[in-house]
Amino acid sequence: MSELLFEIGTEEIPAGYIQPALDALAAGTAKKLRSLDLAFEGIRTFGTPRRLTLTIDRLQSRQADRRQEHIGPSKKAGFDAEGKLTKAAIGFARSKGCEPEALQVVTTAKGEYLMVVEDVQGQATSALLPVLLESLVRELVFPKSMRWADYNMAFARPIQWIVALYDGQGVPLEIEGVGCGRTTRGHRFMAPAEFEVGGIDEYLTKLAEHFVLVDPVQRRAKVIEEIQRAVREGAGNPDAQPILHEGLLDTVTNLVEYPYGVCGHFERKFLQLPEETLVTSMREHQKYFPVTDKEGKLLPLFVAVNNTRIEDVALAASGHERVLRARLEDGLFFFHEDRKRPLADRCAELSGIVFQNKLGTMAAKSERITRLAVALAGKIAPELEHDAIRAARLAKADLLTAMVGEFPTLQGIMGRVYALHDGEKAEVAQAIEEHYLPLRAGGELPQSLLGALVGIADRMDTLVGCFAIGEKPTGNKDAFGLRRQAIGLINVIKGCNLSLSLGEVAAAALQGYEGVVAQNPEVLDEVLSFIRLRFENEQIAAGLPQELVEAATSVGCDNPVDCLRRIAALDQIRTQESFRVLAGSFKRIRNIVKKNKATAINTDLLTEPAEQELFAALNRVREKAWPMIEQREYQPALLEMLEMKEPVDRFFDKVMVMAEDEAVRQNRLNLLTALGELVLRVGDISRMHVEKEG
Repeated sequence: MSELLFEIGTEEIPAGYIQPALDALAAGTAKKLRSLDLAFEGIRTFGTPRRLTLTIDRLQSRQADRRQEHIGPSKKAGFDAEGKLTKAAIGFARSKGCEPEALQVVTTAKGEYLMVVEDVQGQATSALLPVLLESLVRELVFPKSMRWADYNMAFARPIQWIVALYDGQGVPLEIEGVGCGRTTRGHRFMAPAEFEVGGIDEYLTKLAEHFVLVDPVQRRAKVIEEIQRAVREGAGNPDAQPILHEGLLDTVTNLVEYPYGVCGHFERKFLQLPEETLVTSMREHQKYFPVTDKEGKLLPLFVAVNNTRIEDVALAASGHERVLRARLEDGLFFFHEDRKRPLADRCAELSGIVFQNKLGTMAAKSERITRLAVALAGKIAPELEHDAIRAARLAKADLLTAMVGEFPTLQGIMGRVYALHDGEKAEVAQAIEEHYLPLRAGGELPQSLLGALVGIADRMDTLVGCFAIGEKPTGNKDAFGLRRQAIGLINVIKGCNLSLSLGEVAAAALQGYEGVVAQNPEVLDEVLSFIRLRFENEQIAAGLPQELVEAATSVGCDNPVDCLRRIAALDQIRTQESFRVLAGSFKRIRNIVKKNKATAINTDLLTEPAEQELFAALNRVREKAWPMIEQREYQPALLEMLEMKEPVDRFFDKVMVMAEDEAVRQNRLNLLTALGELVLRVGDISRMHVEKEG
């Protein structure tokens, strides 16, 4: 067992490329080693903007010898009429490096075949590594790759050096003219000289001595330490504390090899900008960390993380301050200019923004959203109709502001800010921002019903319109983010506990496109199926069994909140023994009744005591369970249905459903169908695989 150190030295790789590349490197290595039957104890990866590094601990020194069986031609094809080996058999044996006399006849599932046993001698790991390592490099995929010089290989950035050491010895390897050795490089500015390493531990130690923290976990911790130090030393305020945004920390960690924090200041006048604007400008454009007081209020401070130790902190801070000042001056100018015109005045100009070539402009979309939001309010909260009109009409107006043009991620947020400045109702302003929520899976949901209604209208309008023109997600293609739109729609409905019909909302959305797209009912089916699949996937991802989820959704997912209640009821009752028996019987009922829809029962034809008992039980249960179902109290309704378990069992034991008399047979089918219809109001329990408890 030995160790492997493999480093790919490059020009600076974009921060977002590094961790995915390291993950792919680790996964690819494990897969290749297993395919070669080489054991190993652990794989680790390290990375900075200038290097991607792989280490393997206790790597097996050579493959084990093994015997490999090869099945060849059939016995019939391998021997001629005189019992001699045919050319096919002889050729097969020699292709495996064996003499024809070594062929054996074996019996397989397909008959008798010729077989040869090949003794395969294991190779030394050192002999396998050159091909393995080169393939790892060539198979790495990046969002964007480049080619350089006259080489054919594409990589994130040009490769400058390669280190490959197996048990301290160099691996003979050359990739596109770059030879492999034991020499690596330190920090580009603070320790640019090359130096040799002999193994993993020495590699990590010497890089640290040369101002390279190659371990991303260690480097991230150092970034946080430097940010906090910079605030302590440079803020001049004991209550100051940085906002350590996780995403920005990840980005900055992969922008530097040795972090050094610098605290800078900006003029207090910029604090009149909305907080989100300041944070966005610092975080997204400059990769700076904002600073707040102990109450969480922004201070006129920020922290920049440099990739080198700073001797003149004041000079470095002034450079960052100059860059940020220019950005904030622009923001302040845009902010003041935007507020010279109310949002409402911009709505007409939405006709100049195309929503989708075949679906028209944002002005048209705004009108459709307004009509749909008002219709939703009319069904759910009529008192919100007036506010729904105002919020929906203004929802997209901030797209025309200079601030959103400069900072697109502020859409909705600036709409709220400007609406409040214009004197709009606080509820309307809040809804303008919230109609975009959630921004991502698991993200914050609208806190107001008004914001939820406008958001539902917006998403359903997009889904129906795109499906109507054939813009459906396929594979990795989802130009309009329809999967995200559907998931957001579901989560808003769930989060706000809104009882509504998706079919009715989708139909109203399609009607809003009258004269623009064909009013094809199949579009509605496609949209609802698409939403239902996202709904099912979310419940299964949350840990519920697939058959349980489908038992509920298969009988109706038009109302997601109602469907969730039925799923919960089935989940709570499925472990009961009586439910297990009823589920088995219901499966039998479904198989027997098949396509029968009739439920009219002629009591005069119920001659057998068992069918009379089942009919009486059905009436008793239906009388008790039906009001519960109407009130969506599904668990107690299911408990009532369990009372039919024994009558159903006796019915199947004593009664021949498929009687010779056609009228009797139909009557019994109708009885079972009526029973099935009651159960199907909660879920198709025949789909559920229910194991006996304990």
